[in-house]
Amino acid sequence: MGGLEEIRNEAVDLENIPIEEVFEQLKCTRQGLTSDEGAQRVEIFGLNKLEEKKESKVLKFLGFMWNPLSWVMEMAAIMAIALANGGGKPPDWQDFVGIIVLLVINSTISFIEENNAGNAAAALMANLAPKTKVLRDGRWGEQEASILVPGDIVSIKLGDIVPADARLLEGDPLKIDQSGLTGESLPVTKNPGDEVFSGSTCKQGEIEAVVIATGVHTFFGKAAHLVDSTNQVGHFQQVLTAIGNFCIVSIAVGIVIEIIVMFPIQRRKYRAGIENLLVLLIGGIPIAMPTVLSVTMAIGSHKLSQQGAITKRMTAIEELAGMDVLCSDKTGTLTLNKLSVDKNLVEVFAKGVDKEHVLLLAARASRVENQDAIDACMVGMLADPKEARAGIREVHFLPFNPTDKRTALTYIDAEGNWHRASKGAPEQIITLCNCKEDVKRKVHSVIEKYAERGLRSLAVARQEVPEKSKDSPGGPWQFIGLLPLFDPPRHDSAETIRKALVLGVNVKMITGVTNLLLERRLVGGLGWAQTCILLLHCLAKARMVHLSHFLLMS
Repeated sequence: MGGLEEIRNEAVDLENIPIEEVFEQLKCTRQGLTSDEGAQRVEIFGLNKLEEKKESKVLKFLGFMWNPLSWVMEMAAIMAIALANGGGKPPDWQDFVGIIVLLVINSTISFIEENNAGNAAAALMANLAPKTKVLRDGRWGEQEASILVPGDIVSIKLGDIVPADARLLEGDPLKIDQSGLTGESLPVTKNPGDEVFSGSTCKQGEIEAVVIATGVHTFFGKAAHLVDSTNQVGHFQQVLTAIGNFCIVSIAVGIVIEIIVMFPIQRRKYRAGIENLLVLLIGGIPIAMPTVLSVTMAIGSHKLSQQGAITKRMTAIEELAGMDVLCSDKTGTLTLNKLSVDKNLVEVFAKGVDKEHVLLLAARASRVENQDAIDACMVGMLADPKEARAGIREVHFLPFNPTDKRTALTYIDAEGNWHRASKGAPEQIITLCNCKEDVKRKVHSVIEKYAERGLRSLAVARQEVPEKSKDSPGGPWQFIGLLPLFDPPRHDSAETIRKALVLGVNVKMITGVTNLLLERRLVGGLGWAQTCILLLHCLAKARMVHLSHFLLMS
């Protein structure tokens, strides 16, 4: 197992070496591992999941008594039971018991609320635990992704979440959405031999892969581990610490002055002086403040839980309340992400073409399977979605990419003639068709008219392909028409924004921000201002899409 130890310590580069060498280094074959080999490798590499820090319940409870305000209260309790036991009088049990009760109440409330929230979050995460198809003992079976180890053979297909870092084996290329890891807005193509990352999603294709890294050794696991190593103190704790430090310093100065005045100067008796010092010590701190704050935040946590929110730490409520900027996504957050086209507003630019034919060409330039929102809208506008491919034979489909900003379909009609249909950004279609100036002015005029109504524009073009080859340039493109796309806002978007503005929260719309998953490890590396913005964004987003659960984690 010496070689496997080197792999665990990342002394071997499995990402860039040929795939056959990967099998040699991992000491496995394309037939996968046996159950015994899998169990042995779990001992070496650990389970395929991020490590959770286990903390003692007792220490967690006592931790709520370890802060400056609690220190002063504990000092007062010690003085009441110990130092006051002099001069022939019994200890001051009343003050001692009262102070201890307040400390226990404060810690109990905070402990119960956060412990319940932690249990709820753990249960929610357990329900979301991914499964994967893995080849073990020569048979394919569905297993928990946590049992995967380097050397396992897994199957990845459309819709699957990649369970671990892996190298692809023989097969057709995959389309992988790894925007959550790298920020890339579009799925990327992964060919056989390429690496796919844990946590990314397969958008197209099916292929087998060999696992090369699991758990904290994956791309995502390393990032999570680095972020988790940060130790940021929130604003709420900073304020309480500042208050506690001020009280401690003020009380210490007062006690020193009072001791000098009472004993050397006034020559008071020991017990009388101690009682005065105890009054100063207790009166100098807001004893009930921690309890009041805990109760207040516990009530807030309970109200949030009724809305489906899980407050992992109660101090996150105060941080959330202190934010002043809300950064919101647009599509699917402020809007329904259900595009539609108003047929009455469709503009036709080609002679002999009606609005229905413009919609048909747009549908032909769309995918009929694995659609995005625009493709689904175009095909859905037809009386029957099957019309998008009726009477034609598809030859080649050009998917959308950020350079061309359009899609296109090369097809053969019933007479055997070759055509292309394309839809995309108006400026790209104008350039593609080499439109004249008068056509450009008319197109821009229509786009402005759509924009005044809050509508997006989609251009449609067609082309004859006399060479009858998918790779041929074809004849000149013809600009056919413009379609108005409408994404209606959610019924509660305006009210939500209005309430935010009334509360003094400045709302900013940032398009392209999607799928914000605030997991504890990720939030830990952000500044608190950023964290609060993201938390409220998730709160608003979860409310608008009516999610049953979402997490508020600090």
